[in-house]
Amino acid sequence: MTDAGDPGFSNRTGRPPGRVITAVSRFVPAIRRVQQQIEPYAAYWEQRNRTELARTGPVCVALGDSMAQGVGASAPERGWFGQLIPLLPGWRTVNLSQYGARVDDVLDAQLPAALRLHPDLLLCLIGSNDLMQPKHQEGVGSRYAALLDRLPRGTVVGNQPGTFAAAVQVNGLIDDAVRRRGLVLAELRDPRTRHWRGKLASDRFHPNDRGYAAITEVFGEALRRAGY
Repeated sequence: MTDAGDPGFSNRTGRPPGRVITAVSRFVPAIRRVQQQIEPYAAYWEQRNRTELARTGPVCVALGDSMAQGVGASAPERGWFGQLIPLLPGWRTVNLSQYGARVDDVLDAQLPAALRLHPDLLLCLIGSNDLMQPKHQEGVGSRYAALLDRLPRGTVVGNQPGTFAAAVQVNGLIDDAVRRRGLVLAELRDPRTRHWRGKLASDRFHPNDRGYAAITEVFGEALRRAGY
């Protein structure tokens, strides 16, 4: 991967959407509408990242998946990270997230690119694509532990709102890293981000603007606790 400040940096993993979702989207307009956001939303963040890195000021970098991209929202800046940007006036806000990203994508690609930027603040929300697909759940604990060990002190990490076994395992690792390594928890085991009625996009999977606003509230509270 090229440096995040290079025009060649991509907010894409290079993997196509899953075969099932691709097939279903051909026949279900509600799903197709959300899938059609993937490329333009990635292009939006790539262009915005170049603009932000050409400015001066402290750097905040987001790591994550389609939720940081804003897929499902009415515009890319209505995802959780986009809605958080107004809370960081004067900061250069860089989004290295990728649609379909899993923990390994953050560990192997996004985080190294972020660290090359020497960020003053790092935000991370990842895991849904590992946890929601049984074929990726195997070994997720060891992958997440490796990621948490490499995140710099002070990184704001969102946990998982789910209560199934794999999510509980990941949350236990996050709770331990918060205590042991000085990470900052964005607590998504919260009624605002556990109950999704009226907060989902038309594909019934990604959040809509309202759902992303709830995630933004949680991250905003974490930033205030950390003194930002």
